[in-house]
Amino acid sequence: MLIWENTRLALSGLIANKMRSFLTMIGIVIGIASVIAIMTLGNSIGMSVRQSMDSLGANQIVAGIQRKNTGQKTNSEGLTYLDGPRTEKPSEADLITQEMLDEIQQRFAREITGISLTEQVGEGRIQTGEKRAYVEITGYNRAGLENEKLTLLAGRTLTERDQEEGRNVVLASEKMVRKIFGNHLSEAVGNSVEVLIDKQYVRYTIVGVYQYEESAMDFTVSSEDDIRSALYLPLKAARAQKHNSSGYTRFTALAAPGAEVAKVSKDLQKYMNEKYYRNNESFQISAMNMESMVKSMTQMISGISLVIAAIGGISLLVGGIGVMNIMLVLITERTREIGTRKALGADNNSIRIQFIMESVVLCLIGGVFGVLLGIGAAFAATRAMGYQISPSLQGIAASVIFSALIGIFFGYYPANRAARMDPIEALRYE
Repeated sequence: MLIWENTRLALSGLIANKMRSFLTMIGIVIGIASVIAIMTLGNSIGMSVRQSMDSLGANQIVAGIQRKNTGQKTNSEGLTYLDGPRTEKPSEADLITQEMLDEIQQRFAREITGISLTEQVGEGRIQTGEKRAYVEITGYNRAGLENEKLTLLAGRTLTERDQEEGRNVVLASEKMVRKIFGNHLSEAVGNSVEVLIDKQYVRYTIVGVYQYEESAMDFTVSSEDDIRSALYLPLKAARAQKHNSSGYTRFTALAAPGAEVAKVSKDLQKYMNEKYYRNNESFQISAMNMESMVKSMTQMISGISLVIAAIGGISLLVGGIGVMNIMLVLITERTREIGTRKALGADNNSIRIQFIMESVVLCLIGGVFGVLLGIGAAFAATRAMGYQISPSLQGIAASVIFSALIGIFFGYYPANRAARMDPIEALRYE
């Protein structure tokens, strides 16, 4: 009951001196707002990074042949990486064969949904009169193409027959099609384009048009016209153009939903090295995944946010000193009131609690306003950067509790000073 009565008295005192209370709370408001804004912004960026990584392939395990080296090391996930120069090229006997991939697919049927294979043909240019477009031509197998999750706007996708026969048919981006054929996307389907690659022209037939999506790399080019979009080609056709009829140097395993990507990656590497590369003196398989990268990046962003928030929290100490200062002034102004209460029987503890509660209420109100201001600032910042806001609930709770602790800490000395006043001297004060 005494706490509620003290809280009511504290609120009455704040209302009676609105301007002074407001000026005292500014330090607390700014400190809490900065902490909340930074932590919320860090959460939002972290969530965006995780979503971006997931879209880029957090479920993907990239495995490839690596030259053996005595300087072999192991990372925190138990996956090997190699030091030293890699000048020695693998022979055909060292490459990953289709038979190996088929057996891996069967062996890890529960953990892997498919194996993506690609072949980079190269960068090229399409020129039709004054119209020009730049493209990157890459061959994909069926699983690899499905993993790209393209949205078709016109035509069809690459079929199994296209893959088996190695046809020179492609999926083109709407960006490229609009530059060469205009805005009628369907008119491009069935038409051929000649692409200049390594000083040679290669003719491709467009069978489908997919929706173009900008990537972060698009902002690194100097002109909109210089941005390259992808041409998706059947894997067999791409390998024929590169005169590559041997095995593969790398592949991407697509982890099944719910699978522990890091564990599957480690097991896959171990299985291939023990079964296929045990007696290979020069090369071995090295597998890596993006899950550990996502965790590391998220932890790094969270760490940076906490450090910056701690620096921003220094203003809370400044605000706390301001609260102590105003409480000392308040006690001086209310010296006769303190003397009267003591003369009527109030003990030292009651006086102490009264003024500590006033300090706590002052800081709590400042903390609430700081939280609202911080969330508002974070919302504006995340919206300007194109992120989705993700408030830190733990940060909000911690900030409110911390503001109450500041009220107790910086209010104790003035409250204790008031409690120790001599009632006779207090009543004589003018």
